[in-house]
Amino acid sequence: MSKTSTKELVYMALLSALLLIGQVGMSYLPNIEVVSLFVYIYTQIYRKKVFFIIYVFVILEGCIYGFGIWWFGYLYIWSVLAIIVLIMGKSQTSIPITCIILGAYGLCFGFLYSLPYFLAGGWAAGFAYWVSGIPFDLLHCAGNIIVALVLYRPMRILIGHLKNDGETL
Repeated sequence: MSKTSTKELVYMALLSALLLIGQVGMSYLPNIEVVSLFVYIYTQIYRKKVFFIIYVFVILEGCIYGFGIWWFGYLYIWSVLAIIVLIMGKSQTSIPITCIILGAYGLCFGFLYSLPYFLAGGWAAGFAYWVSGIPFDLLHCAGNIIVALVLYRPMRILIGHLKNDGETL
């Protein structure tokens, strides 16, 4: 197991803050966000250490928006995406594959996010929550694909430079 340096911890805290800034800054758009792309890239670069970044982000969100039932979904939903990227392997940087994974993740987001509602309110509540959000899941899918097409390469290079202290990837 590798040790995490102080500098790397500071970088990861900064990346957590960037997740929050990206989420809050784009919150006026319905399910159009950069968090999925950033978690995807962070996982490629930081591997298992990404969970520190994710959970700092989730705690910060709870501090800003409150810790309601909605918050419990965030405890695992970003980790699901990170696990998918970890399973894919570190070298996967293909834009088409990235778009497919992030698009599929956007489609599945509502169902994954509805799990606490299934537990808290039963089958009918969870199903109603999930089905009512399907139009937003479609937007989420399209948004993730467009964001990945536009930002994947430049953000991957930029965040890679940060990790490597400015060295070429």
